[in-house]
Amino acid sequence: MTRIIAYLCIILTSTLYAQEEEAIKVKAAVDTFFEGFHKGDTTLMKSVMIDKIFLQTTFTNKEGINTLVTEKPSELINAIANRTSDQKWDERLLDYNIQIDGTMAHVWTPYEFWFNDTFSHCGVNSFQLFNDNGQWKIIYLIDTRRREGCNQP
Repeated sequence: MTRIIAYLCIILTSTLYAQEEEAIKVKAAVDTFFEGFHKGDTTLMKSVMIDKIFLQTTFTNKEGINTLVTEKPSELINAIANRTSDQKWDERLLDYNIQIDGTMAHVWTPYEFWFNDTFSHCGVNSFQLFNDNGQWKIIYLIDTRRREGCNQP
């Protein structure tokens, strides 16, 4: 009986370690995306994005209507690549909630967005990732954007 319990402990420990290791890799993919975003390095961003990434944002417009916008990946890449040097975009991730099942991962990251060191808005990013033969790639990104209910003034 003692051996069975010992074997179960070893199996559970190794399974938890493997999941933790994958969560570190998933987080690294999201961090790499934002490193490129902040530096204006679209090549770095693309290194963790699948070619046909799906991008959306949702917010409540000035008329109070809930809005969902789908963006072309090229629009995001062009905005990053053509950002002028006098613009500082700083998206501060406040937390990571990572869930993984086999080849799929989900990352939920509340954030604050600062433009030229001035608070702009807050929200949440929701990333879907796919394990592309050992490399985690972002396949879907949707975010919320709001000015109310944030911890900043």
